[in-house]
Amino acid sequence: MPNPFRLVASDIDGTLIRGDGKLSRRTLDVIDALPVPMVLVTGRPLRWLHQIYDQMPQPLPAVCANGAVVYDPDTDEVVRADPLSVDLLLDVSKQLREAIPDIALAVEVEDGRSFRYEEAWPLRFDGGHHTVRVVSTPDELSSVPAAKLLARSASHQHPDDFYELVSRTLGTLAEATHSSSSALVEISAAGVTKAAGLAWLCEREGITADQVIAFGDMPNDIPMLTWAGRSVAMGNAHPAVREVADEVGRTNDEDGVALYLRELYDL
Repeated sequence: MPNPFRLVASDIDGTLIRGDGKLSRRTLDVIDALPVPMVLVTGRPLRWLHQIYDQMPQPLPAVCANGAVVYDPDTDEVVRADPLSVDLLLDVSKQLREAIPDIALAVEVEDGRSFRYEEAWPLRFDGGHHTVRVVSTPDELSSVPAAKLLARSASHQHPDDFYELVSRTLGTLAEATHSSSSALVEISAAGVTKAAGLAWLCEREGITADQVIAFGDMPNDIPMLTWAGRSVAMGNAHPAVREVADEVGRTNDEDGVALYLRELYDL
């Protein structure tokens, strides 16, 4: 019987790459041998893709920023963008500041090529690039559309609890999710998820949901995993992801994606 899956969709962090940020030789060999296309579906911004592309002989198409940006690396073109509008950013920011007084916000702008953050934002190393900068006033964060709004709070440390608070605060106004071991919430326009971005790309290529196999490990992967014809949670996945997936595979440090695909496609 022919394999029904015409496309492989995989998260990056905690899924395709190991804990050291590297693609193993085994994973690279499997990607190269796949008889079907593969797409990266990630919460990462566009400017972070080079960290994985530099490890690949040929870059793969990517759905970035949890579905807000679809990127073609062959042409260096954003083929679809679905950002938060200025008005929506203003509304969301206002509600979050009222509900969580010590909240710190940041935005991915220019389709994720640039990052703006408030002074209170605990910036970790981001390459030292000029496209990453602190804003002089909070209003600058909502001056242009954003692929993603990010929120942190010093008084809320548990990732799931902070996500629940932000999600309750925003309701249906915007899409909130999380993919970090720290209390970081990622906010997109309503309806923008990994599933939505991947579905748009698949429709363009004439591929239906039941023909997609997807891999992930964190709550921001759940929409994609529930949309795809078959879903595989990594052995290291968040409990909520393991609960919704069709199967649970090996961990990312064990090359779980590669091992599963090697057996599925008899590579």
